[in-house]
Amino acid sequence: MSARFFWFLPTTGDSRSIVGGSHASANRDIPSGYRAPSRRYLAEVARAADRLGFEGVLTPTGTWCEDAWLTSAALLAETERLKFLVAFRPGLVPPTLAAQQTATLQRFSEGRVLLNVVSGSDDAEQRRFGDFLGHDDRYGRTAEFLKIVTSVWTQESVNFTGKYYTVEDARVSAPPNPLPEIYFGGSSGPALPIAAEYADVYLTWGEPPQAAAAKIEKVRAGAAARGRKVRFGIRLHTITRDTSAAAWAVANEMLAEISDEQIVKATALHAKSESEGQRRMTALHGGQVDKLEIYPNLWAGVGLVRGGAGTALVGSHQEVANLISEYHSLGFDEFILSGYPHLEEAYWFAEGVLPLLAKAE
Repeated sequence: MSARFFWFLPTTGDSRSIVGGSHASANRDIPSGYRAPSRRYLAEVARAADRLGFEGVLTPTGTWCEDAWLTSAALLAETERLKFLVAFRPGLVPPTLAAQQTATLQRFSEGRVLLNVVSGSDDAEQRRFGDFLGHDDRYGRTAEFLKIVTSVWTQESVNFTGKYYTVEDARVSAPPNPLPEIYFGGSSGPALPIAAEYADVYLTWGEPPQAAAAKIEKVRAGAAARGRKVRFGIRLHTITRDTSAAAWAVANEMLAEISDEQIVKATALHAKSESEGQRRMTALHGGQVDKLEIYPNLWAGVGLVRGGAGTALVGSHQEVANLISEYHSLGFDEFILSGYPHLEEAYWFAEGVLPLLAKAE
């Protein structure tokens, strides 16, 4: 299969539970067996992903995360071929500085940096960082940001005057080589034209295959109208074991650790989110614990308490490989995966599923 597989760095901490330490969780209770996101532990995860053949790792951003730029810079030295998909929010970093930071990290890493552009989260999250723009304005700002950054990388000097940014004689000492690929996600109307114009890879969270395919068609059409082609990626968790029963037993153990109070609190919080993608994730389960397998081997249990990506591939290695193949047949070429705990689950997936996908080529 001609697809690329990425893993995830748990920069909020790790455990065998989806409660508490997870990225963007609505509940910050620390679970038993919690693993702090120390440099040494994150290096273990990164080195494992490097050894196991993953293309790269996503370094997330947000209130509860260690800084993505600094984490990636520290761990690049711990790995040999692994790429780092660095998530960042345009409104928090001036575009010329972001272009410079990326160019430097690309040179120091010898070409192992990719960018995951995150226009924003909900209003409360953005305001923690001093950003008071509304949802649609954040996407408008992202468009100007990417216009400046990509121009600075390819032109000697850039002058730009827009609604959100004005720069004069913007430049970098030397452009990054190769130019970092831009990954971008967003489900709302203002997001899709930006993806069509600037993204190398458009990312979506793990909805059932046909719903996810319908979503990316809009971006594909928009890119074609601009004379461009965009690749498509999907963000999922995985629970894969030698047998289906063993995988579902792990999922059920995770579910048993979640209280009704935690589910009600998280569902209410996520339902109010300004993020169209978050609302779609929440709608997949609606807080109902008896309706979590929303498609064969696609489980929405993670999204009961975790913000952001809320679905997991659950099943035997062959079942998980089959569902990945189905997504791939619908146009998804990049799979950004994670699991609890991230160190062990990377081995389960790489040793159990990747060989099956290799045979499918």
